This record gives sequence, C-alpha cells and structure tokens, in this order.
Amino acid sequence: MNPINEAHLREPGQVVVDVAGADDETVFAVQAALAARWATSPADRTTRDVGEPGVRLRCYLDVRQPISSPTAAADAACEVSAASPR
Repeated sequence: MNPINEAHLREPGQVVVDVAGADDETVFAVQAALAARWATSPADRTTRDVGEPGVRLRCYLDVRQPISSPTAAADAACEVSAASPR
C-alpha cells in the first residue's frame, strides 16, 4: 500500500482504512459494513502485492457523518460474519 499523506486527511474526523483479506469478497464485505455506518468513499478494486497472499483495499471514511442507525451497523456486521469462510 502507498503511504498515507496529508492530502488524504484534510480535516479531523476523516479516516483512511486499509483492509487486508484472503479474497475480494472478504475485503468488500468489510468495506460494506463500514459504509453502512459512516459516509465513505468506497474503493472499486483491490490490489495485490507480488509474492504476498491475499488482497488489500483502501477506503476513506468521514466519521463525523453517521449515515445510519446502530441497528443497521449491527446488521452489516452480521453480513460480514456470514461472508467469512466456515
């Protein structure tokens, strides 16, 4: 992943989240759970590091702007759990 710099975080309350997972489905499920709770700038693709297993995704959140109720966030967390391998 590229380093995070000032241009990514212009104001307090903005967060850069790097997610690493086994596959695209897993990291996109995590991003969806985050987006269910906060305003987000979603990633549309993942990256792979040569010689390393899994994928990575970077998304940007604005935690000052909750967009749903805590119940919706809990529902999204359940969807992430359901997406994980058993």
